Amino acid sequence: MLILVSIAVLAWLLLLTARGGFWRADQRLGPGVAAPETWPEVVVLIPARNEAETIGPVLESHGFSEYLGALTVVLVDDGSADDTAGIARRVAGFSPRPIRVVSAPALPKGWTGKLWALETGYRVLDRLAPGAELILLTDADIAHKPDTLAGLVEVMLSGGRHLVSLMARLDARGFWGGLLIPAFLFFFQKLYPFAWVNDPARATAGAAGGCIMLRRDVLDRIGGFGAVRGALIDDCALAAAVKAQGGAIWLGLAGDEVTSLRDNRRLGAIWRMVARTAFTQLGHSAAMLGAAVAGMALIYLAGPIAVLGFPWHQNPLAATLGAVAWMLSGLAYLPTLRLYGKPAWQALGLPLAAAFYMAMTISSATAHWRGQGGRWKGRSY
Repeated sequence: MLILVSIAVLAWLLLLTARGGFWRADQRLGPGVAAPETWPEVVVLIPARNEAETIGPVLESHGFSEYLGALTVVLVDDGSADDTAGIARRVAGFSPRPIRVVSAPALPKGWTGKLWALETGYRVLDRLAPGAELILLTDADIAHKPDTLAGLVEVMLSGGRHLVSLMARLDARGFWGGLLIPAFLFFFQKLYPFAWVNDPARATAGAAGGCIMLRRDVLDRIGGFGAVRGALIDDCALAAAVKAQGGAIWLGLAGDEVTSLRDNRRLGAIWRMVARTAFTQLGHSAAMLGAAVAGMALIYLAGPIAVLGFPWHQNPLAATLGAVAWMLSGLAYLPTLRLYGKPAWQALGLPLAAAFYMAMTISSATAHWRGQGGRWKGRSY
Protein backbone atom coordinates (compact mmCIF):
# COMPACT_ATOMS: atom_id res chain seq x y z
CA MET A 1 0.00 0.00 0.00
CA LEU A 2 2.80 2.42 0.91
CA ILE A 3 4.47 1.92 -2.49
CA LEU A 4 1.20 2.45 -4.36
CA VAL A 5 0.28 5.71 -2.63
CA SER A 6 3.86 6.96 -3.04
CA ILE A 7 3.57 6.38 -6.78
CA ALA A 8 0.16 8.08 -6.78
CA VAL A 9 1.58 11.20 -5.11
CA LEU A 10 4.47 11.31 -7.59
CA ALA A 11 2.04 10.86 -10.50
CA TRP A 12 -0.08 13.81 -9.36
CA LEU A 13 2.96 16.02 -8.89
CA LEU A 14 4.00 15.21 -12.46
CA LEU A 15 0.49 15.79 -13.81
CA LEU A 16 0.26 19.15 -12.08
CA THR A 17 3.66 20.37 -13.23
CA ALA A 18 4.45 18.62 -16.51
CA ARG A 19 1.18 18.00 -18.36
CA GLY A 20 0.63 21.35 -20.02
CA GLY A 21 -1.28 22.84 -17.11
CA PHE A 22 -4.34 20.92 -18.35
CA TRP A 23 -6.07 21.28 -14.99
CA ARG A 24 -6.20 25.09 -15.14
CA ALA A 25 -9.14 25.03 -17.60
CA ASP A 26 -8.01 28.42 -18.85
CA GLN A 27 -8.18 28.16 -22.66
CA ARG A 28 -11.28 30.29 -23.28
CA LEU A 29 -12.87 32.62 -25.79
CA GLY A 30 -12.59 36.13 -24.43
CA PRO A 31 -12.35 39.85 -25.10
CA GLY A 32 -9.30 41.54 -26.51
CA VAL A 33 -9.28 39.89 -29.94
CA ALA A 34 -9.48 42.47 -32.73
CA ALA A 35 -12.45 42.27 -35.09
CA PRO A 36 -11.55 41.80 -38.77
CA GLU A 37 -12.02 44.62 -41.27
CA THR A 38 -14.23 42.36 -43.36
CA TRP A 39 -16.13 39.34 -42.10
CA PRO A 40 -15.63 36.22 -44.26
CA GLU A 41 -18.60 34.20 -45.46
CA VAL A 42 -19.35 31.20 -43.27
CA VAL A 43 -21.32 28.02 -43.91
CA VAL A 44 -22.60 25.91 -41.01
CA LEU A 45 -22.74 22.14 -41.60
CA ILE A 46 -24.99 20.19 -39.24
CA PRO A 47 -25.28 16.39 -39.54
CA ALA A 48 -28.54 15.16 -38.02
CA ARG A 49 -30.06 11.74 -37.41
CA ASN A 50 -33.25 11.50 -35.35
CA GLU A 51 -32.75 14.87 -33.65
CA ALA A 52 -36.34 16.15 -33.65
CA GLU A 53 -36.14 16.95 -29.94
CA THR A 54 -33.39 19.53 -30.31
CA ILE A 55 -33.05 20.54 -33.95
CA GLY A 56 -35.58 23.38 -33.78
CA PRO A 57 -33.84 25.53 -31.12
CA VAL A 58 -30.43 24.63 -32.55
CA LEU A 59 -31.33 25.93 -36.01
CA GLU A 60 -32.93 29.02 -34.51
CA SER A 61 -29.69 29.77 -32.66
CA HIS A 62 -27.88 29.85 -36.01
CA GLY A 63 -30.67 31.55 -37.93
CA PHE A 64 -30.71 34.49 -35.53
CA SER A 65 -26.93 34.80 -35.30
CA GLU A 66 -25.59 38.35 -34.95
CA TYR A 67 -22.68 37.57 -37.27
CA LEU A 68 -21.99 40.52 -39.57
CA GLY A 69 -20.89 38.47 -42.57
CA ALA A 70 -22.79 36.20 -44.94
CA LEU A 71 -23.99 32.99 -43.29
CA THR A 72 -25.68 29.90 -44.70
CA VAL A 73 -26.82 26.90 -42.66
CA VAL A 74 -26.84 23.45 -44.27
CA LEU A 75 -28.53 20.64 -42.37
CA VAL A 76 -27.78 17.15 -43.67
CA ASP A 77 -30.48 14.67 -42.72
CA ASP A 78 -28.88 11.27 -42.22
CA GLY A 79 -31.85 8.98 -42.74
CA SER A 80 -33.86 10.23 -39.78
CA ALA A 81 -36.94 8.20 -38.86
CA ASP A 82 -38.49 11.14 -37.00
CA ASP A 83 -39.46 14.66 -38.11
CA THR A 84 -35.95 16.13 -38.03
CA ALA A 85 -36.04 17.26 -41.67
CA GLY A 86 -39.61 18.55 -41.42
CA ILE A 87 -38.82 20.67 -38.37
CA ALA A 88 -35.72 22.02 -40.10
CA ARG A 89 -37.78 23.08 -43.14
CA ARG A 90 -40.32 24.81 -40.93
CA VAL A 91 -37.59 26.74 -39.11
CA ALA A 92 -36.10 27.66 -42.48
CA GLY A 93 -39.43 29.29 -43.37
CA PHE A 94 -39.00 32.07 -40.80
CA SER A 95 -35.23 32.18 -40.31
CA PRO A 96 -33.46 35.47 -41.19
CA ARG A 97 -30.54 33.36 -42.45
CA PRO A 98 -30.83 30.82 -45.27
CA ILE A 99 -31.23 27.25 -44.02
CA ARG A 100 -30.90 24.46 -46.58
CA VAL A 101 -31.93 20.87 -45.90
CA VAL A 102 -30.28 18.08 -47.88
CA SER A 103 -30.52 14.31 -47.53
CA ALA A 104 -27.49 12.07 -47.22
CA PRO A 105 -27.39 9.11 -49.65
CA ALA A 106 -27.12 5.57 -48.33
CA LEU A 107 -24.13 5.10 -46.05
CA PRO A 108 -21.16 3.69 -48.00
CA LYS A 109 -18.96 0.98 -46.56
CA GLY A 110 -16.07 2.32 -44.50
CA TRP A 111 -17.76 5.58 -43.46
CA THR A 112 -19.32 6.56 -40.16
CA GLY A 113 -22.76 8.12 -40.45
CA LYS A 114 -21.73 11.53 -39.11
CA LEU A 115 -18.74 11.86 -41.42
CA TRP A 116 -20.74 10.73 -44.45
CA ALA A 117 -23.38 13.36 -43.65
CA LEU A 118 -20.67 16.01 -43.36
CA GLU A 119 -19.13 14.84 -46.63
CA THR A 120 -22.55 15.12 -48.27
CA GLY A 121 -22.82 18.71 -47.11
CA TYR A 122 -19.26 19.44 -48.16
CA ARG A 123 -19.94 18.20 -51.69
CA VAL A 124 -22.85 20.61 -52.22
CA LEU A 125 -21.07 23.73 -50.97
CA ASP A 126 -20.26 24.91 -54.49
CA ARG A 127 -23.99 25.05 -55.11
CA LEU A 128 -25.34 26.24 -51.76
CA ALA A 129 -22.53 28.46 -50.44
CA PRO A 130 -19.88 28.92 -53.13
CA GLY A 131 -18.35 31.98 -51.47
CA ALA A 132 -17.91 30.47 -48.01
CA GLU A 133 -14.33 30.67 -46.77
CA LEU A 134 -14.97 29.15 -43.35
CA ILE A 135 -16.93 26.04 -42.39
CA LEU A 136 -18.48 25.60 -38.95
CA LEU A 137 -19.12 21.96 -38.07
CA THR A 138 -21.58 21.60 -35.23
CA ASP A 139 -24.00 19.02 -33.91
CA ALA A 140 -27.77 18.92 -34.01
CA ASP A 141 -27.97 19.19 -30.23
CA ILE A 142 -25.58 22.15 -29.82
CA ALA A 143 -27.01 25.68 -29.45
CA HIS A 144 -24.88 28.77 -30.09
CA LYS A 145 -25.28 32.22 -28.58
CA PRO A 146 -25.89 35.01 -31.12
CA ASP A 147 -22.33 36.38 -30.82
CA THR A 148 -20.46 33.05 -30.65
CA LEU A 149 -19.79 32.77 -34.37
CA ALA A 150 -18.13 36.19 -34.43
CA GLY A 151 -15.91 35.16 -31.51
CA LEU A 152 -14.81 31.99 -33.31
CA VAL A 153 -14.01 33.92 -36.48
CA GLU A 154 -12.01 36.49 -34.53
CA VAL A 155 -9.91 33.77 -32.88
CA MET A 156 -9.42 32.08 -36.25
CA LEU A 157 -8.31 35.19 -38.14
CA SER A 158 -6.38 37.03 -35.45
CA GLY A 159 -4.17 34.03 -34.75
CA GLY A 160 -3.75 32.93 -38.36
CA ARG A 161 -5.27 29.61 -37.40
CA HIS A 162 -6.67 26.90 -39.64
CA LEU A 163 -8.98 25.13 -37.18
CA VAL A 164 -10.68 26.46 -34.05
CA SER A 165 -12.81 24.37 -31.70
CA LEU A 166 -14.81 24.92 -28.53
CA MET A 167 -15.73 22.20 -26.07
CA ALA A 168 -19.44 22.84 -25.56
CA ARG A 169 -20.88 23.27 -22.09
CA LEU A 170 -22.54 19.94 -21.33
CA ASP A 171 -25.64 19.33 -19.25
CA ALA A 172 -24.47 18.67 -15.68
CA ARG A 173 -27.83 18.65 -13.88
CA GLY A 174 -28.88 16.03 -11.37
CA PHE A 175 -26.77 13.59 -9.42
CA TRP A 176 -25.27 11.73 -12.38
CA GLY A 177 -24.67 14.81 -14.48
CA GLY A 178 -23.07 16.60 -11.56
CA LEU A 179 -20.85 13.65 -10.70
CA LEU A 180 -19.75 12.59 -14.18
CA ILE A 181 -19.89 15.52 -16.61
CA PRO A 182 -17.28 17.83 -15.02
CA ALA A 183 -15.11 14.73 -14.63
CA PHE A 184 -15.56 13.94 -18.32
CA LEU A 185 -14.26 17.39 -19.18
CA PHE A 186 -11.38 17.01 -16.71
CA PHE A 187 -10.31 13.67 -18.21
CA PHE A 188 -10.56 15.07 -21.75
CA GLN A 189 -8.27 17.96 -20.81
CA LYS A 190 -5.81 15.52 -19.26
CA LEU A 191 -5.81 13.38 -22.38
CA TYR A 192 -5.47 16.36 -24.74
CA PRO A 193 -3.85 19.23 -22.80
CA PHE A 194 -5.34 22.29 -24.47
CA ALA A 195 -2.14 24.34 -24.19
CA TRP A 196 -0.26 21.59 -26.04
CA VAL A 197 -2.98 21.33 -28.69
CA ASN A 198 -2.71 25.09 -29.23
CA ASP A 199 1.10 25.02 -29.48
CA PRO A 200 2.24 24.70 -33.13
CA ALA A 201 5.54 23.23 -31.93
CA ARG A 202 3.82 20.21 -30.38
CA ALA A 203 2.28 17.27 -32.21
CA THR A 204 -0.67 16.99 -29.79
CA ALA A 205 -3.91 17.57 -31.69
CA GLY A 206 -7.47 17.58 -30.42
CA ALA A 207 -10.86 19.12 -31.04
CA ALA A 208 -14.41 18.95 -29.71
CA GLY A 209 -16.81 17.73 -32.37
CA GLY A 210 -19.74 19.81 -31.19
CA CYS A 211 -18.11 23.01 -32.44
CA ILE A 212 -15.29 23.03 -34.99
CA MET A 213 -14.52 25.85 -37.42
CA LEU A 214 -11.98 25.31 -40.16
CA ARG A 215 -10.88 26.97 -43.34
CA ARG A 216 -12.47 25.58 -46.45
CA ASP A 217 -9.20 25.51 -48.38
CA VAL A 218 -7.63 23.43 -45.61
CA LEU A 219 -10.46 20.91 -45.82
CA ASP A 220 -9.99 20.84 -49.60
CA ARG A 221 -6.28 20.23 -49.13
CA ILE A 222 -6.70 17.20 -46.87
CA GLY A 223 -9.26 15.68 -49.25
CA GLY A 224 -12.50 16.49 -47.46
CA PHE A 225 -13.92 14.25 -44.78
CA GLY A 226 -12.75 11.20 -46.68
CA ALA A 227 -9.41 11.71 -44.94
CA VAL A 228 -10.98 10.53 -41.67
CA ARG A 229 -13.99 8.63 -43.06
CA GLY A 230 -13.95 5.72 -40.63
CA ALA A 231 -12.85 7.54 -37.49
CA LEU A 232 -15.16 7.17 -34.50
CA ILE A 233 -13.28 9.92 -32.65
CA ASP A 234 -13.68 12.06 -35.74
CA ASP A 235 -13.09 15.45 -34.11
CA CYS A 236 -9.59 14.63 -32.89
CA ALA A 237 -8.80 12.76 -36.12
CA LEU A 238 -9.74 15.85 -38.14
CA ALA A 239 -7.62 18.10 -35.91
CA ALA A 240 -4.68 15.70 -36.28
CA ALA A 241 -5.06 15.72 -40.07
CA VAL A 242 -5.04 19.53 -40.14
CA LYS A 243 -2.06 19.82 -37.79
CA ALA A 244 -0.14 17.19 -39.75
CA GLN A 245 -0.45 19.48 -42.78
CA GLY A 246 1.21 22.27 -40.82
CA GLY A 247 -2.07 23.92 -39.83
CA ALA A 248 -2.36 25.92 -36.62
CA ILE A 249 -5.23 24.81 -34.39
CA TRP A 250 -6.85 26.12 -31.23
CA LEU A 251 -9.05 24.33 -28.70
CA GLY A 252 -10.88 26.07 -25.90
CA LEU A 253 -13.59 25.65 -23.30
CA ALA A 254 -17.03 27.18 -23.65
CA GLY A 255 -18.77 28.97 -20.83
CA ASP A 256 -22.24 29.64 -22.18
CA GLU A 257 -21.15 30.43 -25.76
CA VAL A 258 -21.90 26.89 -26.98
CA THR A 259 -24.29 24.67 -25.05
CA SER A 260 -25.32 21.05 -25.45
CA LEU A 261 -29.07 20.44 -25.22
CA ARG A 262 -28.63 16.71 -24.62
CA ASP A 263 -30.03 15.62 -21.25
CA ASN A 264 -27.37 13.99 -19.05
CA ARG A 265 -29.43 13.45 -15.92
CA ARG A 266 -29.60 9.69 -16.46
CA LEU A 267 -26.58 7.44 -16.00
CA GLY A 268 -27.46 5.50 -19.14
CA ALA A 269 -27.16 8.57 -21.37
CA ILE A 270 -23.65 9.33 -20.14
CA TRP A 271 -22.66 5.66 -20.21
CA ARG A 272 -23.63 5.32 -23.90
CA MET A 273 -21.77 8.51 -24.82
CA VAL A 274 -18.54 7.34 -23.20
CA ALA A 275 -18.72 3.63 -24.04
CA ARG A 276 -19.20 4.42 -27.75
CA THR A 277 -15.56 5.48 -28.20
CA ALA A 278 -13.63 4.68 -25.01
CA PHE A 279 -12.10 1.45 -26.33
CA THR A 280 -11.43 3.11 -29.69
CA GLN A 281 -9.33 5.68 -27.82
CA LEU A 282 -7.22 2.74 -26.60
CA GLY A 283 -6.71 1.38 -30.12
CA HIS A 284 -8.92 -1.65 -29.38
CA SER A 285 -5.96 -3.07 -27.45
CA ALA A 286 -6.53 -5.36 -24.47
CA ALA A 287 -3.08 -4.45 -23.17
CA MET A 288 -3.88 -0.74 -23.36
CA LEU A 289 -7.19 -1.40 -21.62
CA GLY A 290 -5.42 -3.17 -18.77
CA ALA A 291 -2.85 -0.39 -18.50
CA ALA A 292 -5.49 2.34 -18.55
CA VAL A 293 -7.65 0.71 -15.88
CA ALA A 294 -4.63 -0.04 -13.69
CA GLY A 295 -3.31 3.51 -14.14
CA MET A 296 -6.64 5.12 -13.25
CA ALA A 297 -7.04 2.84 -10.25
CA LEU A 298 -3.58 3.81 -9.06
CA ILE A 299 -3.82 7.58 -9.36
CA TYR A 300 -7.50 8.02 -8.47
CA LEU A 301 -8.34 5.17 -6.09
CA ALA A 302 -5.16 4.27 -4.20
CA GLY A 303 -5.26 7.47 -2.14
CA PRO A 304 -8.87 7.24 -0.95
CA ILE A 305 -8.50 3.51 -0.25
CA ALA A 306 -5.42 4.18 1.88
CA VAL A 307 -7.26 6.87 3.84
CA LEU A 308 -10.56 5.06 4.31
CA GLY A 309 -8.85 1.73 4.92
CA PHE A 310 -6.62 2.97 7.73
CA PRO A 311 -8.57 1.04 10.42
CA TRP A 312 -7.54 -2.16 8.64
CA HIS A 313 -3.96 -1.52 7.46
CA GLN A 314 -2.91 0.68 10.46
CA ASN A 315 -0.11 2.36 8.48
CA PRO A 316 -0.05 6.11 9.31
CA LEU A 317 2.44 6.98 6.56
CA ALA A 318 0.38 5.21 3.90
CA ALA A 319 -2.76 6.99 5.08
CA THR A 320 -0.97 10.35 5.07
CA LEU A 321 0.41 9.88 1.56
CA GLY A 322 -3.02 8.66 0.46
CA ALA A 323 -4.54 11.86 1.80
CA VAL A 324 -1.92 13.89 -0.09
CA ALA A 325 -2.71 12.09 -3.37
CA TRP A 326 -6.45 12.59 -2.83
CA MET A 327 -5.90 16.27 -2.00
CA LEU A 328 -3.74 16.86 -5.10
CA SER A 329 -6.37 15.30 -7.36
CA GLY A 330 -9.02 17.49 -5.76
CA LEU A 331 -6.96 20.65 -6.20
CA ALA A 332 -6.43 19.81 -9.86
CA TYR A 333 -10.18 19.29 -10.29
CA LEU A 334 -11.27 22.61 -8.73
CA PRO A 335 -10.96 24.86 -11.84
CA THR A 336 -13.16 22.51 -13.87
CA LEU A 337 -15.72 22.36 -11.06
CA ARG A 338 -15.75 26.17 -10.92
CA LEU A 339 -16.39 26.31 -14.66
CA TYR A 340 -19.53 24.24 -14.05
CA GLY A 341 -20.58 26.15 -10.94
CA LYS A 342 -20.11 23.14 -8.68
CA PRO A 343 -19.11 23.38 -4.98
CA ALA A 344 -15.49 22.78 -3.99
CA TRP A 345 -16.37 19.81 -1.75
CA GLN A 346 -17.40 17.89 -4.87
CA ALA A 347 -13.70 17.51 -5.68
CA LEU A 348 -13.70 14.71 -3.10
CA GLY A 349 -15.96 12.74 -5.45
CA LEU A 350 -13.47 12.60 -8.33
CA PRO A 351 -12.31 9.06 -7.37
CA LEU A 352 -15.93 7.85 -7.50
CA ALA A 353 -16.38 9.42 -10.93
CA ALA A 354 -13.12 7.80 -12.07
CA ALA A 355 -14.40 4.39 -10.94
CA PHE A 356 -17.49 4.83 -13.12
CA TYR A 357 -15.36 5.84 -16.10
CA MET A 358 -13.22 2.76 -15.61
CA ALA A 359 -16.39 0.66 -15.72
CA MET A 360 -17.58 2.48 -18.87
CA THR A 361 -14.25 1.80 -20.56
CA ILE A 362 -14.44 -1.89 -19.72
CA SER A 363 -18.03 -1.90 -21.01
CA SER A 364 -16.82 -0.30 -24.25
CA ALA A 365 -14.25 -3.06 -24.72
CA THR A 366 -16.82 -5.76 -23.98
CA ALA A 367 -19.20 -4.31 -26.57
CA HIS A 368 -16.40 -4.23 -29.15
CA TRP A 369 -15.53 -7.87 -28.55
CA ARG A 370 -19.22 -8.76 -28.98
CA GLY A 371 -19.29 -7.01 -32.35
CA GLN A 372 -21.41 -4.13 -31.02
CA GLY A 373 -18.70 -1.51 -30.63
CA GLY A 374 -19.22 2.13 -31.53
CA ARG A 375 -23.00 1.76 -31.33
CA TRP A 376 -24.78 5.06 -31.90
CA LYS A 377 -28.10 6.07 -33.44
CA GLY A 378 -28.94 2.50 -34.38
CA ARG A 379 -25.60 1.73 -36.02
CA SER A 380 -22.57 -0.24 -34.86
CA TYR A 381 -19.12 0.41 -36.27
